Amino acid sequence: MGKNYYDILGVKKDASDQELKKAYKKQAFKYHPDKNKDPGAEEKFKEIAEAYEVLSDPQKREIFDQYGEEGLKGGVPPPGAGDADGFQMPEGFTYFQFHGDPRATFSRVFGDEDPFKDFMDTAFRGNMPFGFSQSNVTSGPSYSRQRSSSYEDIPGFFSQCQRMQDPPVEKELFVSLEKLLTGTTKKLKIIKRVLNSIGHGTRSEEKILTVNVKKGWKAGTRITFPKEGDQKPGRIPADIVFTIKDKKHEHFTRDNDNNILYTVKISLRDALTGYSSNITVPVPTLDHRVVNVPLNDIVKPGSKKRIKGEGLPLPKIPGQRMDMLVTFEVVFPSRLAPANVDALRNILPP
Repeated sequence: MGKNYYDILGVKKDASDQELKKAYKKQAFKYHPDKNKDPGAEEKFKEIAEAYEVLSDPQKREIFDQYGEEGLKGGVPPPGAGDADGFQMPEGFTYFQFHGDPRATFSRVFGDEDPFKDFMDTAFRGNMPFGFSQSNVTSGPSYSRQRSSSYEDIPGFFSQCQRMQDPPVEKELFVSLEKLLTGTTKKLKIIKRVLNSIGHGTRSEEKILTVNVKKGWKAGTRITFPKEGDQKPGRIPADIVFTIKDKKHEHFTRDNDNNILYTVKISLRDALTGYSSNITVPVPTLDHRVVNVPLNDIVKPGSKKRIKGEGLPLPKIPGQRMDMLVTFEVVFPSRLAPANVDALRNILPP
C-alpha cells in the first residue's frame, strides 16, 4: 500500500486548497532541516513537499484519489482517457515524479513571507532556543548577525533567522531651491514586481511613494522606503532609497551651510565711484522679492556682501534661515578711447 498524502499533511480528503496550503506550511516549518535536527526530520520534510506537490495539483490529486500513489507513479491514463478510447500508456511512463527538491517547494509556497518570524519573535522575547542568552542576539528587521561563540557555530541557525535582502535601489530626487525654501511633497510612481497570491510567478504593480520634503533639507539627505523593491521568492525585497539633489537654478546655488550664493555684475565705474553716488544694486531673492544692496565703498573684484536671513531654512532649527552671500563681479571695459586713457592716467593713483 502506498503513501497517503492526506495523512502526511494531516488534512481530510475534501480539504480545500487553502487548507492544504495552511497544513503544508505548518508541517514544513515543523520539520524544516534548518530548524529540526531530529533524526528523520529531513526525510519527513521531503515527504511533506511531495504530498503538497500532488494534492495542490488538481489533475494529480484526481489520479491519486482514484488510484493511490502506485497508480500515480506507476502510470495511469490521464483523466478522460479510458480503455474504451484505445489509450495506451507508453512503457515505463509515470504520471508523477517528485522533483526531489523540497526546499524549492518551500520557497515557492512561502514566497516573500518570513516563515521563521514567530520563531525569532520568541527568541527575542527571551525564550531562547538551543540554550543561548538574550544578550547574545540583537533584534531588528534584518536580524543582524552579532559574533558570539555561544551560538554562531550552531548549524543552520542563521539560515532560519536571516534571509538575504537585495541591495538597495538608489534613486536621485531633484528639488528646486524654491521648494526647499517652503518645503514640498513629492509623489513618485514606481513599478515593481510582486509575488502572486497563489505563490506562482510575479506580476507588475504600480505604487505611489510620497516624500515629504522638509524645509532646508540638504543635498545628500536620504529617504528610505523599506522593502519596496521587487519581490522574489525566498528573498527580502530591496529598500528604495531617494537622495535629495539640488535642481540646477538659473541664478542661485547654495553652500553646505544652507547659505544662498548669488553673483552680481557691476561696471568698473560703479565699482570705483558707486559708493559716492548712493548707487544700489538690485539682488533677487528665492521668494521673488528684490533687495537693493547699497555700495558703501569701492568694490573690488570677488568681494562679497552678506544679506541676513535670505538663505535657506535650517532643518533642525525651525524659523531660522541662513544668509545670502552676494559676490561682486566687476566688468571691465573691452577698450577705452585715447582721451579717456590719458584722463585715467592723471586721475588714478599709481
